[in-house]
Amino acid sequence: MANLLDIKNLTVEYTSVNNDVKSVVRAVDNVTLSVKEGEIYALAGESGCGKSTLSRAVTKLVSIKSGDIFFRGKSILNQTKNEKKDYPKQVQMVFQNPYSSLNPKMKIGDILLEPLDINTTYSKIRKKNIVKEMLNDVGLTESVLDLYPHEFSGGQRQRIAIARALILNPELLIADEPVSALDASIQAQIINLFKELRIKRNLTILFISHDLNVIKYLADRVGIMYYGKLVEENDSISIFNFPKHEYTKTLLSSAPILKINS
Repeated sequence: MANLLDIKNLTVEYTSVNNDVKSVVRAVDNVTLSVKEGEIYALAGESGCGKSTLSRAVTKLVSIKSGDIFFRGKSILNQTKNEKKDYPKQVQMVFQNPYSSLNPKMKIGDILLEPLDINTTYSKIRKKNIVKEMLNDVGLTESVLDLYPHEFSGGQRQRIAIARALILNPELLIADEPVSALDASIQAQIINLFKELRIKRNLTILFISHDLNVIKYLADRVGIMYYGKLVEENDSISIFNFPKHEYTKTLLSSAPILKINS
């Protein structure tokens, strides 16, 4: 499989000022990794290790200090006007808390139509058909279209957030801790939904999580981050059965890994 995403020597820094004292935190430190087309690549590590910052760099939500990011072999830092316009259609993100990522004042139908209204010239009928198809793909019905986000459970809201992220048919979906705010039983449903959507929509997924059981069940390859650095990378079986880096071994031993039947 060809690489869809290539991250080369990526460094991201945050600057803070406290009592006129300026400090710099290197959230991502010279990270290089690749995500193959059609795979689920998981980034694991403790909170604050830089995995979410890395995902936000890929979606251009944070500035890059140094390094580069390539999508289909082209740098996202040196895009033409048209490429800049098209990039958000190709790379979309699902966030941890679906309630905070959905506009509480908008009906679900309007939330799903908005990306199509902004980015396409499709007819109203075609847009409505796309919305219906997308709802079906995430396990919802047309009955949700006239409701507001607060009228749904956390799991239903996350399905809506996933539908919105996929409405423009992106090639790369970044999922940043998408099940950590959900109950365990609902987590399993959403995880299985990601697996189904990957096949049905030919998706490539960069999955961010601190939950090793989720990663073991879902991911093809795994990268382990520690204090902003990528300290180990391998296929999922090798990471869980034959870890090499001491931090990976510590991470795996700190939480029980359940046997999950697919």
